[in-house]
Amino acid sequence: MVRKNINIVAAILLSMLLVLSGCSSKTTDTASTKNTSKPDTFIYGIDGDPGNAVNAITTGDRYGLMEIKAIYSPLYMYNGKNDVKYFLAESMTPSSDFLTYTAKLRKGVKWSDGQPFTADDVVFTYDQMLKEENGGWARSQLIFNNQPVKVEKVDDYTVKFTLPTVSMGAMEALGNIFIMPKHIYQNETNIANSPKNATPVGTGPYILKEYKAGESVTFVKNDNYFLGAPKIPKVVFRIIQDPNTAVMALQKGEINALAVQPSDASKFKGDSNVTLKPYDEGRIGYLAYNLSSKAVQSKEVRQALAYAMNRDDMITASYLSSDYAKPAYSFLPTKATYYTDNVEKYKFDTKKAKSLLAKAGTSNLKLKLAYTANNPIQQKQAAVIQQNLKAVGVDVQLVGMDATALSKKLQSVQTDFDMYLNGYIMGIDPDTFNSLFVTNGEANYMHYSNPKVDALFNQGRVEKDDAKRKAIYEDIQKTIADDAAFYPITENKRILAIDSKVKGIDQAGLVPVYTFEDMSKLSY
Repeated sequence: MVRKNINIVAAILLSMLLVLSGCSSKTTDTASTKNTSKPDTFIYGIDGDPGNAVNAITTGDRYGLMEIKAIYSPLYMYNGKNDVKYFLAESMTPSSDFLTYTAKLRKGVKWSDGQPFTADDVVFTYDQMLKEENGGWARSQLIFNNQPVKVEKVDDYTVKFTLPTVSMGAMEALGNIFIMPKHIYQNETNIANSPKNATPVGTGPYILKEYKAGESVTFVKNDNYFLGAPKIPKVVFRIIQDPNTAVMALQKGEINALAVQPSDASKFKGDSNVTLKPYDEGRIGYLAYNLSSKAVQSKEVRQALAYAMNRDDMITASYLSSDYAKPAYSFLPTKATYYTDNVEKYKFDTKKAKSLLAKAGTSNLKLKLAYTANNPIQQKQAAVIQQNLKAVGVDVQLVGMDATALSKKLQSVQTDFDMYLNGYIMGIDPDTFNSLFVTNGEANYMHYSNPKVDALFNQGRVEKDDAKRKAIYEDIQKTIADDAAFYPITENKRILAIDSKVKGIDQAGLVPVYTFEDMSKLSY
């Protein structure tokens, strides 16, 4: 069973690649005029266009989701086993057998058009997300053992979720979904392309005021926001495709925030007007092998290559400072439940690599390494890998590709390259990572297959005893590391450079994908 949604993961991966590269054939300089108005506006520079057709069902890219987060609200955000932030729900309680979850909703919440929010909106949203024809980004995470969760209204402020089978990752799977208004969309047959998406009605802190294609998205505060009216009246996402232009705009005070590359972060050190806020997104950057290729079928060869690569040099070359990245040894980020680094770490050892290659009877090995061509992080990592493997007699041809083209290649069986660089943001519960590694998993771009791993993921999903579940996922991490088809490189941070006058950042919460968990808490 695959529960984790792959459309959103692929979209986020692509968005991450574009964010890291910050490069485009077009340059949209919308920051040419300095913002001299009073600080009643927060301007966030972004390098992509989220569009104005966002909706809670199909939107899955980073910037579209940032827009969604400003306009709509979820029942709750699952940030960890002991870190659940409630929004439209006041609580979400599992039954003793973990087959039903009951959400108690906030009373008195209104949509931005004044209509009351009720359980009908929740049931409607989950039902629409489950319809295959809608292409909902979270549909697969609402399917358990090939059967959908059943969502029922108990009363106007109570909703019951019934699972067809136990899934101990259900608390995360059922959360993080933004609720849409039934009274607006109930007669729409094509939500993805509905004209109503351009004038959204939400329960979030802000209301969409204006969209200018390729330039900006402007929001105004929702005075009826149920967690309190936003402290900053207006928010603008300003689209600036060129990274140098964006950095200059922040330096000049034309924008108030920008996600920057490590190489640009140094430009703000010592600048009292800008504060750097590196934060964890639970992102793993990695190298993986394409097991459709005969050249990397041998586990012994893959292990040899793992010892030949210098993880520390890759991180230093691409992220410059340990402030922005740390070594990764497991497929799980450190904040994930049951993370362990008690796995084979493949510490850099050229001598051992050569010995293993000789033992495997491999010589004159030639490999192709694919990566995103305009991604400076991957460019630097690929160069280090090429140099490392050359030292053990392996010739590596670098294959730079367009991000979209690489993504399409990864979703097919092919032998155009033997290994590739990529990254992901998945979740907290380890079951959300299963699609990367189970046989025929939706995000198993390695075409990796190990019956033991498949069985362990199935066991871990239904095991109720915490200690036993922990042991299962630790075994999975060790087994995957031993197979060496997946080589984790780094767990990197996203670097937010933000106007030092902006307050309330900790209260707003820096979180994966959306940047802020609740922008209403920002102030000057």
